[in-house]
Amino acid sequence: MKHAYPSPRRLPASSMAFALTLLAGWPALAAEPLWPQPAGVVPAQAAQVQHPRRQRQTAPNFRAPAATVCSDTPRMREVADPQPQSPRRERAEPALAEKALHDGARLEAAPSPPAPPAPMPAAALDSVAVSGARAERLSPPRRPLPPIRRQQAPVTAGVVDDNADFGGFLQFLQGHDESARLGRDVTVRQRLRVVDAQGRVVPDAEVAVASADGARMWARTDAGGQAWLHLNAFDDRDSASYRIDVRRDGRQAQVQLRRGQKNALEVVLPVQATPERARLDLVFMVDATGSMGDEIDKLRGSLRDIVRGIEQLPSRPDVCLGLVTYRDRGDVYFVRSWDLTGNVAAFQQVLDGVRAGGGGDMPEAMNEAFDHAVQALDWRGPATTRLLLSLADAPPHMDYPQPHYDQTMLAALGKGIKVFSVAASGQDSTGEIVQRQIAQYTGGRFIFLTYKDAADPGSGPGGETVHEVSNYSVDTLDKLVVRLVREELAQLP
Repeated sequence: MKHAYPSPRRLPASSMAFALTLLAGWPALAAEPLWPQPAGVVPAQAAQVQHPRRQRQTAPNFRAPAATVCSDTPRMREVADPQPQSPRRERAEPALAEKALHDGARLEAAPSPPAPPAPMPAAALDSVAVSGARAERLSPPRRPLPPIRRQQAPVTAGVVDDNADFGGFLQFLQGHDESARLGRDVTVRQRLRVVDAQGRVVPDAEVAVASADGARMWARTDAGGQAWLHLNAFDDRDSASYRIDVRRDGRQAQVQLRRGQKNALEVVLPVQATPERARLDLVFMVDATGSMGDEIDKLRGSLRDIVRGIEQLPSRPDVCLGLVTYRDRGDVYFVRSWDLTGNVAAFQQVLDGVRAGGGGDMPEAMNEAFDHAVQALDWRGPATTRLLLSLADAPPHMDYPQPHYDQTMLAALGKGIKVFSVAASGQDSTGEIVQRQIAQYTGGRFIFLTYKDAADPGSGPGGETVHEVSNYSVDTLDKLVVRLVREELAQLP
């Protein structure tokens, strides 16, 4: 006896494609993208390492910037040495009056290193708040330090853009065997540009990138609505395609990216442009070991001109300033920071109180300072341009435990922090590799101090450098920094 079976119904082409996509696990049909949460700090996620420069990332190692205002007075915080040693003998340094007395501001001094002090009652005159290895102390005002004699000679510096000459940057890395063990693989990159319906750039838009097997990265567009996506820096399996989610002001868009595509990826996000006064968060991160004495004096003498020049820009930005200084293990302190403040006079007095000292071996605690600057400072939230100016003459200690700079530079891109790395006199090839990688990955620039005689920093200002750069422009450091900030803010819609 024969049975009559209904003939199979042919699925429409669109339905077949939908089913195949589900079977393939394409993330565009998965749940909502994984976005970093605002505020607070999260530790770096453990990575599955297959190659020194190919590490897989699946979860954010940062929290989204969320501060709405910056402080009226700089708050001092200290990161304790994670492995305290007997302090090295340093030249006696004066008490740090690293806090402004302007307009009745309270003075905040550093806690006694190396361990944070025990908590005290909130009502106490000298109160301490401790969170993990970080501590901050509020103390009665002290007399400010005497004025510092400033050098009259201008400080000259050059600048290169390793994203504009990306081929030259890759040749620089290939010329140093140690670069194969440092940082991340940035050889595969894609330019992303976010615009509104009228074609105007959309700055500070959040970007989430995901492969079908769960590798993920995060970024924020810069003032020009752009972000560089380095696929090998977070995906160790060479995925063929990626889902890109972009959002800002409650609006969201989604596109697909194919590995190896030549054209830039443009995303149209239907946001409404709201003209606002530009907001700029500018943080200085300074190596404060003994060899940096001259450079700290130079930066201190140039800061007023830098800030004055930024305040007089056509965009009249709302500026907040922050400072991070660092030394090394066994020194009087490990890492100190003063959170973002809009009180320029108070910030100047903080910088006037910074002294160079300690050090000893060549590498310093740059990794820990960079992580603290990106993760712990109260960077302002949406619609803010965030810049970090890092001044160093030595590489980081890569023999210390994580976090290392390559993890932090991923977090910096996710938080929309663009780094301008400044190499001071004496910086070696390892330090140059590190500083250029951080600047290139975050979309910043590599800056280097120049001299009349490249091998002699005492020869005075000039246009020569020992670094492996070419076709660079030279200006005084303050004018150069102001120009870079002006160019950044000029891209805002």
